[in-house]
Amino acid sequence: MAASSLVVLGRLMKPHGIKGAIRVEYYAESPELLEKPLMLRAGRFAPRPIRIREWSLWKDQLILTLEGVDDRTQAEQMRGQELLIDASFLPEADDDEPYLRDLLGLTVKLENGDVVGELEDIDFPAGQEMWVIRAPESAGGCEILLPAVPEFVLDIDLDAEVVTIAPPEGLLELYLGSAQVTPDDGADDAADAEAEAQEKAAQSKPAAPAKSGKPRRSRKPKA
Repeated sequence: MAASSLVVLGRLMKPHGIKGAIRVEYYAESPELLEKPLMLRAGRFAPRPIRIREWSLWKDQLILTLEGVDDRTQAEQMRGQELLIDASFLPEADDDEPYLRDLLGLTVKLENGDVVGELEDIDFPAGQEMWVIRAPESAGGCEILLPAVPEFVLDIDLDAEVVTIAPPEGLLELYLGSAQVTPDDGADDAADAEAEAQEKAAQSKPAAPAKSGKPRRSRKPKA
């Protein structure tokens, strides 16, 4: 199984009880995928196959008991590891509801067409979906963190490989400082482009599409 075909299905959290059960931040809507071959990955170590002895739901949170994990100490040592599944086991995504792994590498633009950067990663600090956007070298090449909530994500066009965003006012300035986003139309007046982007970002925004019935667009299937 190639590492590039693996998708993050969830993340192990703290122990549940004293018999080795583990709470899981689970990124799919259905537990059916737990019946497929799964793997665990700790940091940058190679993934390893695991077997689920049993699973249950506790207050809408997934609880797993893994073979070889028999007490709270062992469960604690598993904290933070990623639960992986091969992408071939995932149901086919709808055209308007892509998996998060399909978004990585897309160009991120503002409503006026200015390029903010490339969507490099997606993380879930404290359960909040956070996009990591890599700014162009011309703007310093820094990381920009964007909360991926509907009011900030306007459109996802997989065919054009473009995501259109409306970041909250001041967010780009926080990361870029005096650097500018890259005008997509070749305009020379960067100051005017930035002013227009700030004005657009302050406006109210429509909702972005959401996923249902499979690992959601608002969750992290990531290669």
